[in-house]
This record gives sequence, structure tokens and C-alpha cells, in this order.
Amino acid sequence: MRRPLQRFGRVVAVLPAGIILSLGMLVFSGAVSAHAQTSDNVSVFATGLDNPRGLKFGPNGYLYVAEGGQGGTTSTAGQCDQVVAPVGPYTSGKTAHISRIDSNGVRTIVADNLPSSQTSPAQGSFVSGVGDVAVIGDTLYGLLAGAGCSHGVADVPNGVIQVNADGTWSLVADLSAFLKANPVANPNPADFEPDGTWYSMVSFAGRLWAVEPNHGELDRVTTSGTVKRVVDISATQGHSVPTAIAQRGLFYIGNLTTFPLVEGGAKVLWTTPSGHILPSRLTYTGLTGVLGLAWDHHGRLFALETSAPGFPSPGTGRVLRLRRHQQPEVIATGLTFPTGMTIGPDGALYVSNFGFGFPPGSGEVVRISIP
Repeated sequence: MRRPLQRFGRVVAVLPAGIILSLGMLVFSGAVSAHAQTSDNVSVFATGLDNPRGLKFGPNGYLYVAEGGQGGTTSTAGQCDQVVAPVGPYTSGKTAHISRIDSNGVRTIVADNLPSSQTSPAQGSFVSGVGDVAVIGDTLYGLLAGAGCSHGVADVPNGVIQVNADGTWSLVADLSAFLKANPVANPNPADFEPDGTWYSMVSFAGRLWAVEPNHGELDRVTTSGTVKRVVDISATQGHSVPTAIAQRGLFYIGNLTTFPLVEGGAKVLWTTPSGHILPSRLTYTGLTGVLGLAWDHHGRLFALETSAPGFPSPGTGRVLRLRRHQQPEVIATGLTFPTGMTIGPDGALYVSNFGFGFPPGSGEVVRISIP
């Protein structure tokens, strides 16, 4: 039964395997979590989040944020195929959640005890949980990304969940099973996760549209649980690691690329709801490490770059305004491992910052005013 979003009281997110591999080369300290020098139009909106990822505003004006949680120690080694080493084997716990943030930046957990998994200690024990959230009508949905047996979670698959008013949730669609039954054309054996690493989700025409970067695909999910592949991105783009999605008539899909990040190596594809990728002349190019896309109220498209070229480094994340046949315009700088972006009812951009590799409670959401 659909429950009103306005009544949510107490209630994850996964990174593509490629980004986890690179992060395993980094050593974070308490000093890294200090705020980098951001541009003047960036201000802190909310704090105290655990590995924040995708975020969306609901019709009630609240901001809902997917959080990765803190992982755990439960292992499924020997029970099923594990994620390829050295990223795997994963271990897990029920420590992820979805939060609601009011206009004053006050956070309330609205869905708790969701699956959260982490990479092997050799790769930094980086956490995944809920990848994104989306709203249809007054109902909130979450995209589980750190679940499934290959992530150390034997009892819950990756999938789309519906969040109820009392903080309980139910599985709408089993995306782990869908991936296994419908392999893509060009999986990457050296960077493969059996349950996928679902990252972004939007709602459109009463349905949910989710991007999976590890396999490379866009899938459509109905509220009754039917899953259909819209486009196999790997078939034409190879292992491009598609991560971000925005919708405005067409779907716009940005990619991370594999590591090390190459300056200008990422792009934004256009695809129709029926799965036809438009010609390359319509592609936004010249981007680096895209993890978020958002349209503002004036029909301008913005891209979130998580880091400068090479391997991830603090304080180098930024937001760009994309322009056809022109260089992107830099809108905001100085972000540290940002992971998701959305537009607010006030016309500002809201970005999940300190989104991976930091201690519990270090994550935040920043507000970016658009010049």
C-alpha cells in the first residue's frame, strides 16, 4: 500500500567498483575530513551523514538522502560467487539508512537498518548501502546498492524498495536476479560484481529508471516490480562506468570512466525512453569523473565532477554548467569526494559531500547558489 511521504518519521549507496579500486590506494586521516576551501557560493546545509550519496526533494519540501552506512563484519564467503579480488570479498551489516532533512538542515532518519557492505580491508573497507532515492506521488523509493550475496548480504538482494510511513520497507524489484538473468554484452571480468553496483535513480511517467555502472545499463522498474532493460550501454560504450542520470524529455547519462581519470574523458549521452542512444554529435563531452547530473528550473544542465584527473583527491570536486558545442562553465569548486546532486525548490543545487572514505557522521550536504 502506498503511504504518504509527509508522514515519514524514523527510517544506501554504492560506488562503482572502479572508484573503490582507486580509493584503496588512498590513506585518509582526520586532517582530510577538514573542509577544503570551497568557492563562495557553496555553503553547508546539513551535517552528520554516513557516506551520503543520491538525494532528492519530495513534494513536501523535505530533502531525502541515501546513505551508505558503516558496513559490517558478516561474510557470505563460500555461499555464492564473491566480488572479484582485491575489491572483494565484501562483508556487511544492517547499518545503512535514508534520511530526511528539513529546511533548517535538521536530519531525521526515516528508514534504518538497511543493508550496508564494505570492500575488503586491503581496499580500504569502503562502504556501500543505498545508492539513491526517488519519489513517485507521495511515495519514497530507495535503490539498494550494497546488498546481495556477493556483498555479504544473504537475505536481501540489490533492488528497489518502497519506504513506508512507519519506517518499514518492502522490496519492490529484485535487481540482483535481473542482472544475473540478463547479462550485458560487454561485462568486464576484472571489474565485475554479480549483484551490480546500482548508483542513480530517477522517476518519470510513474516509473523508476535506474543506472548500473559496473555492468553498464539503464533499466526501468514499475511500482509493481517489473524490470525491463532500456539500453545496454556496454554494447556501444564498453566499460564506461555510467553513473549519473537526469531526465528532461530524454534521459541524460553521465559516466565516471575507469581509473585513473583522464581529463575530458567522460561525457553525457542522450537516450530516448525507448533506449535509443542519440548520435555522438549530441553528446556533451570534455568532462571528468561525472557522478551527478541535474537540470535547473531554467532548463540548464549541470554536471558534478567528483575529482580532478588521476586518482581521487580531496578538494578537487566541482560543478559545471554544460553548454552545447562550448566548454563547460565552472559553477562551484573545492568539493571533497562529492557523490550526488539535485536541484532544490529554491533553484539552488544540493550536493552530497564527503561521500566516501570518511568516518561515520562526516558526510554533509552543501547548497550551491547558481550565479
